[in-house]
Amino acid sequence: MVRSRRIPFDGDRVLRTAGVVFAVALLVHGADHARRGVSELPPAVFWLGNAQTIGALAALFLVFTHHRWAPAAAIVVGFVSAVGFTVVHLVPDWGTLSDAFPGALSDAGVTAFSWFAALFEIAADLAFGAAGVYALRGRDQTHRRPVGAADVSGSTMGT
Repeated sequence: MVRSRRIPFDGDRVLRTAGVVFAVALLVHGADHARRGVSELPPAVFWLGNAQTIGALAALFLVFTHHRWAPAAAIVVGFVSAVGFTVVHLVPDWGTLSDAFPGALSDAGVTAFSWFAALFEIAADLAFGAAGVYALRGRDQTHRRPVGAADVSGSTMGT
């Protein structure tokens, strides 16, 4: 007979793992922009990208220092980044906040690597945000006690 062993919840470990993937995706996406030339970006996209990078680095710092706000930062940065990169790169050109891949001219330098980098970044953003949700829910469940559970002093709640 094979016994299954229950694995303890470790949302922080999941969050750190997603953080590593997220950091790698940031580097890959940044490498594509460096390859294509950042001077080719519309100024608004350039500055929003820099703001996203600062937010991402702050969130990663919180995750790897085990800060209590790490899950919330991962949720915000992960999901906002996923939406932002989707709108900027995957939606056809729609103005100053666009670095559209669909229909990009050959001089824009968009290659299969560009598509991979953008899709990898979006997937990693979603994973980072989802890991934040998972870690936050796990913390909430860890801090809840059933009604009537003994507190530190040994008395029961509600009596």
